[in-house]
Amino acid sequence: MSREHELHAEREHLAGLYDRLDTERGRVHDEYAAALRGEDGEAPMDRDVRVRETAARKRRLDVADHGLCFGRLDDTDGGRSYVGRIGLRDRDTDEPVLIDWRAPAARPFYVATGAHPEGVHRRRQFHTRGRRLEGFTDEVLDGAGEPGSDAALLAAVNAPRGEGMRDIVATIQGEQDEIIRLDHGGVVVIEGGPGTGKTVVALHRVAYLLYTHRERIARHGVLVVGPNRAFVRHVETVLPSLGETDVVFMTPGDLVPGLHVTREDPAAAAVAKGSLSILAVLTAAIADRQRLPEEPLPIELTDATVHLGADVAGWARDEARASGLPHNEARAVFVDVVRWALTERAVSRIGRGTLTAADREPLRVDVADEVASHEELARVIDDLWPVLTPQQLLAGFYETTDDPTLHRADGGAWTVADVPLLDELVDLLGRDPEAEAAAATTRRREDQEQAEYAAGVMEVMTLDREELDEDLGVTVQDLIHADALADRFVERDTRELAERAAADRDWTYRHVVVDEAQELSAMDWRVLMRRCPSRSFTVVGDLAQRRAPAGARSWGAMLDPYVPGRWVYRALTVNYRTPAEIMAVAAEVLAGFAPEVVPPESVRASGVEPWARPIGDLAEQVAAFRTDEADREGTSVVIGPPGVPGTVPASETKGLEFDAVLVVDPDRVLAESPADLYVALTRATQRLGVLYRGVRPAYLSRADASTTASATSPATGARTVQGARSR
Repeated sequence: MSREHELHAEREHLAGLYDRLDTERGRVHDEYAAALRGEDGEAPMDRDVRVRETAARKRRLDVADHGLCFGRLDDTDGGRSYVGRIGLRDRDTDEPVLIDWRAPAARPFYVATGAHPEGVHRRRQFHTRGRRLEGFTDEVLDGAGEPGSDAALLAAVNAPRGEGMRDIVATIQGEQDEIIRLDHGGVVVIEGGPGTGKTVVALHRVAYLLYTHRERIARHGVLVVGPNRAFVRHVETVLPSLGETDVVFMTPGDLVPGLHVTREDPAAAAVAKGSLSILAVLTAAIADRQRLPEEPLPIELTDATVHLGADVAGWARDEARASGLPHNEARAVFVDVVRWALTERAVSRIGRGTLTAADREPLRVDVADEVASHEELARVIDDLWPVLTPQQLLAGFYETTDDPTLHRADGGAWTVADVPLLDELVDLLGRDPEAEAAAATTRRREDQEQAEYAAGVMEVMTLDREELDEDLGVTVQDLIHADALADRFVERDTRELAERAAADRDWTYRHVVVDEAQELSAMDWRVLMRRCPSRSFTVVGDLAQRRAPAGARSWGAMLDPYVPGRWVYRALTVNYRTPAEIMAVAAEVLAGFAPEVVPPESVRASGVEPWARPIGDLAEQVAAFRTDEADREGTSVVIGPPGVPGTVPASETKGLEFDAVLVVDPDRVLAESPADLYVALTRATQRLGVLYRGVRPAYLSRADASTTASATSPATGARTVQGARSR
């Protein structure tokens, strides 16, 4: 069959798959509408479960329009199967007509090579635009024909970058697929240099885990932690594009609900706060707020005056601490002991030598009631054992501590390193039982008011059924009955899982992804381990790119205290983002501060040499760069030291990629953090320029120094580093 005939046949086949997709989508849309209406006698909770399940299926079908089918496998026995974004089955035979990329049957599409064909004769990769098949590339793997190339991969890595990260379901490589499908219930550490795809591999691993363990994972969701908000915005569309939405995206500064912190501490403070030794500091700060009176305090009752001194308060404090309860909950023990002791003293004084045993008990009850409601005593107790919030305690500690490393005038000017401390204090302080009881009462009252309002609305709407049918074009049966609508507001949470999880500090996730994990401190890891009791993690990072002073220096040091023997290490070695010409410059920087680290091998060369020139009129040079890039498709960025106008710090570009990058004053970036310069030089997918001060740095020896060099010169060609798929 000629290539034109094959192309026509494949177009017809893909059109048939899209017809099946549309049919299935229409059926699920009908199921979703029926679930919203509910069935007679169906419990509201059951209806909500059905609504959410069908909504999730609808979302997964809705994302399949782009790249529904991206490949075909022909096996050595003459069989043929198609691989795509989702799975589809024949409605009559229930046979698969399209294999989900995560299914075991799709694995050869990603791992088969000429050396290990996995029973595959031909791998065909489709090139589509919307629903139209533009062409295909064949790769013969069993020696029966000419081998193909990595055309699909090169097309993807050479394509201009957009505003967000794209999924790679059509171009997953062998070493990536192995990690995505890794069957390990503990912690998987994925380490790789710039451009190796470790982030997108981690996200596809989440999609794979949700596919294979949906019942176990989906009910509690997945948490993805990235280094900054720009990174989160860059990656947060990947999983929705794969039909997965039960995912919460956060930065380390977001891990306490209600806080969105970005400010960073000086290095010394960050190290102090990131170390586990800060736990003793927090415990001591709490103990310091559990005070004793300096002198006996008079408590005037109706018939006697008693004194609360260090003896009684000390005894009460010892009992409260011995209870093992958190501070706010142990306060009840402290209060009970103080009240009991003062009541006994008052009874003894009032009835000294005049009361019989029968009279003493009623007196004790009366005095106990007066002591319990005594306003001055309540104020004294609040001073000796106050109810504390994490924010109150930590802010007060920072403002009063004698430690110059931790002291600051505005204690509540939170930094990212404060977030794990605030989270720790939630457990150390505990809840305020009285405040929680009051809040629960308020919630019940508000729910009841909403339920009554909903019932009233539905009563009005059903007064004239015929008029309703005529004016609105719907029947009453299409509406939610009043009692069902009202029931939605009574002690039920109708928010989406991701919204509920993000707002609940005590929510636990079934899986957590940590990107740029080398930046997390020991205290950060305590927060994350609390969020995932099952200890199911995908950890992504590169120790060579660590810039945080309290960050990881080895994976074992961070993980062994929590998951000894339950973590595995996998490395990615191929750079799919950075052209060989740019990576050669970055490798010179890497060799200067981490000579033991082998840089990843670039899968391609762009044909465009990076350039380096002295800084002249910086504003004019930056403007020229931006003007040149504005005429090109894709993205660009200017990276420089913190505080330099018109530039972005390297720390804010971690995990991001751009078609063109201009690095300003690299020596200053290097002086602040060698890893930051390494990051800055490896953000570009096509073009790199460097503007330096003074003498040309030695690490720029490979960059073009000619005055005619341009950061925006077009590529003169590309070449493939063979074997990328099999690495």
